[in-house]
Amino acid sequence: MLRIGCHLSSSKGYLAMGKEADRIGANTFQFFTRNPRGGKAKELDLADIGEYLTFAGEHGIAQILAHAPYTLNACSKDEGLRQFAYETMCDDLARLAHIPGGMYNFHPGSHVKQGVDAGISYIADMLNRIGEQKFSTTILLETMAGKGSEVGRTFEELRAIIDKVEDTEKLGVCLDTCHVFDGGYDIVGDLDGVLDEFDHVIGLERLKAIHINDSKNPCGSHKDRHEKIGEGQIGLTAFAKIVTHPRLKHLPFYLETPNELDGYQREIELLREMASGQEA
Repeated sequence: MLRIGCHLSSSKGYLAMGKEADRIGANTFQFFTRNPRGGKAKELDLADIGEYLTFAGEHGIAQILAHAPYTLNACSKDEGLRQFAYETMCDDLARLAHIPGGMYNFHPGSHVKQGVDAGISYIADMLNRIGEQKFSTTILLETMAGKGSEVGRTFEELRAIIDKVEDTEKLGVCLDTCHVFDGGYDIVGDLDGVLDEFDHVIGLERLKAIHINDSKNPCGSHKDRHEKIGEGQIGLTAFAKIVTHPRLKHLPFYLETPNELDGYQREIELLREMASGQEA
C-alpha cells in the first residue's frame, strides 16, 4: 500500500498527530520539530510518545518525518548562526531517538554571497560534528528550488555535501517534486531521465522520502511556490507516474500542498487511487 501522509501540527503532541493522520486516511505524516520560524521546542512528553507508538502500531502508521525549522542555516556567514543550527539539530535528534524508524529532514541553507563551495563546506562540517554524537535517526538533505543563494539546487551540490561527510550511513535525501521541477529537472516530460541522473550523481539508495507537491510555476523557474496536486504546472498525469514508478513507489510520500486537513484527505485519496489502479 502507498505510504502517504501530510504535514501536521505538532502543537498537541504525537498521539494527536497520529489520530489526525488516521482520521484522514494517512499512514505516515510529517511535522515541524518546533515553531518553523524558530524558538525552543516544548518539553518532551514521554507518556505521549508511548501512547503514540502504541496507537501507530495498531493503526499502521510508520516512518514519520520530522522537519527542521526554516530558520536554521548551516552555511550562514555568521558563526553564531551556524552554531545555533548545530545545537538545534542535536536537540531535535536527541528527542527523535524516542521515535524508532523516524527521519529528520532539513534545508541545506543559503550561502548568502559566500559562494556555493563555502556553503557546502560549512554544511558538511556541521554534519560531521553531528555524526560524532552517534544519533540513531536518519538525516535527510532536501532538494531545493534554487531561489536566491540556496545550496542544494542541483544533485551535484547535494553530492558534494555527501562527499565531504565522513560517516554517511545515516545520511539520505528527500526529493521535493515542486523544488526539483522549479530547479529545472523535468519530472513531467522525462521522469525516467531525472531518476537516472539522480542515480548517477547521488545514488537512488540515498533517496529516502518524497515531498509530493505541485508547482505554481513552470520548470526551471527557481521560485518554490507549492500548489495543490493537479492544480499546478506538474499536473495529475505526472503524479500518477510518480506514485506508481517502480523506483519510487516503495518510498513514503509527504504532502506539503496549500491545504487544510480536508484538502489533504482528498489528495491522499486521489494519490492512493492512482497507486491502487496501477496495482490492479
